[in-house]
Amino acid sequence: MPLYRRPNGIDLPFASEITPQAVFESRRSFIKQIAVGAVGAGSLLELTTGDAFAQAGTGSGQKLAAKANPAYVVMDKATPYKDATTYNNFYEFGTEKSDPAENAGNLKTRPWTIAIEGEVKKPMTLDIDSLLKLAPLEERIYRLRCVEGWSMVIPWIGYSLSELIKKVEPTGNARYVEFTTLADNRQMPGLRSPVLEWPYVEGLRMDEAMHPLALLAVGMYGQVLPNQSGAPVRMVLPWKYGFKSAKSIVKIRFVKDQPRTAWNIAAAREYGFYSNVNPGVDHPRWSQATERRIGEDGFFTKKRKTLMFNGYNEVASLYAGMDLKKYF
Repeated sequence: MPLYRRPNGIDLPFASEITPQAVFESRRSFIKQIAVGAVGAGSLLELTTGDAFAQAGTGSGQKLAAKANPAYVVMDKATPYKDATTYNNFYEFGTEKSDPAENAGNLKTRPWTIAIEGEVKKPMTLDIDSLLKLAPLEERIYRLRCVEGWSMVIPWIGYSLSELIKKVEPTGNARYVEFTTLADNRQMPGLRSPVLEWPYVEGLRMDEAMHPLALLAVGMYGQVLPNQSGAPVRMVLPWKYGFKSAKSIVKIRFVKDQPRTAWNIAAAREYGFYSNVNPGVDHPRWSQATERRIGEDGFFTKKRKTLMFNGYNEVASLYAGMDLKKYF
C-alpha cells in the first residue's frame, strides 16, 4: 500500500488508498514504533483519526477526531472495516448477520437523547452533542469476543463510562447500572420478532461500570458509529461477551437491584448476568475454549485459544472470591 510520511515520522496512505482500515494500520504501526522507542510517545498525541483523513483529503463516512490512547491498545491485526460493519448481531434489525447492515440505514440518530435517571443526585437528559463534549474522546483498540465463538479487533472512539457516572453523582443505593436500547417499530423491523423481550436491556454492577475499560462509544475506525454498529452511542465492554454491550442507548438507570436483562430473560441457562469471557465455562451448546477471528481465520483454519477475560486481566480483582462458574 503506497504511503507518504508526515514530518513527525508517521506513515499514512496516499489519498487514493486511504480507508478507515488503512488509517488504523498506520496508527498501529506507529504505536509499535513507540513501544520499541523508535519515536517519542509525545508524537502520538499529534495523530488523530480526523487529522489523518484531513491530511489525505478523503475518507468515508462522517469523520470523528480522537486522541489515540496507548494504554488501551492490542497489537492484534485489525478486523477489516467491511467485516466489522457487515457481520453484526443487532436483533432489532433482524437475526441474520447481514440484516443490520441491510436494514439499519434509515435509523435516525439525530436528534437523539439519553435519559439518565434512578438513584442519582443529578438526573439529566443529554443529547448526543452534549455527550460528545462531556469528556475528551479517545481511540481505544479493543478485542471483541462474541458468545457465539467468534472475535474481532476494533478501534473504538469514546471515553470511560465513569466520566458520565461522576457527572450524575449516584446515591449510596445505586448498586447496578441498567442500559435500555431504542425500540421503535417504525425504524426497527426486527422488533416484530418475539425472539427477545423488547426493549433490549443490559446491565452492570456499579464497580464494573466504573472500571476504566468500560467504554461509552460514539465511533469506530475514525468515524461516527455506523447505524448497524449501535449508533449513535453504545457500550463496549471488552472483557465480556459482546451481547453485554448495549447499542443505540436511550436510557441509563441507576438501580438498587440487579437488572433483568434481555438474554438472561430469554435463556438464563445460556446467558448469565455477568457473561465474562471465560474459556473454562462452556455455553450449554458449544465450547468457549477457542474462537474464530473474523476476517483472519477461515472456517478451516485452526482456531485461536480464548483468553480469560478476553485477555483483560486488570478486571480480575472485580471478581475476587466469586465462583465464576456459578456467576457466569
